Amino acid sequence: MTMPPATGDPDGSRPWFARLRELVVATLQDVRRLAVELRPKVLDDFGLVPALERLTSGFAEHTGIAVDLEAGAIIDRLPPEVETAIYRIVQEALTNVVKHSHAQRVSVLVTRADGRIKAVIEDDGRGFDPESTGSDGVGLIGMRERVGLFGGQLETGPTGDGFRVVARLPLRADAAGAGT
Repeated sequence: MTMPPATGDPDGSRPWFARLRELVVATLQDVRRLAVELRPKVLDDFGLVPALERLTSGFAEHTGIAVDLEAGAIIDRLPPEVETAIYRIVQEALTNVVKHSHAQRVSVLVTRADGRIKAVIEDDGRGFDPESTGSDGVGLIGMRERVGLFGGQLETGPTGDGFRVVARLPLRADAAGAGT
């Protein structure tokens, strides 16, 4: 008479459960990372410019795409809803650069004048013309909706050798739902 293995796992499910546990832990870590990226603590604690500095340096480090950030004109804190909107627009534009442009370099310029904030994100990639394709991608649609909540404007289009996103938002965040 042969004895069953003394593993305490007669049906061999332990490796499956161990792998499932690893996937759950990795998924939770991804969700936490995404939550931080959506509204990083540095944005609340220090404001838009330090948050953009961290975003662009992390982007350059992870993608190998050089980023030039110029936001020296933003010296005061902005309304939290506006800071979040600009941060998310820049974040989405950088995501689109990685996904679509094959760029080597991207510049981010954030300025403030006449009661408005303007963010210009421009890359040196292959560019495309949203009007010629007949529709915007999900990222551009999200940017348009976010800007629209503030009564702002979003312009997108090809440059000579890349793509440009220009977002203009009023500094007053009195539009309904502007903080979402």
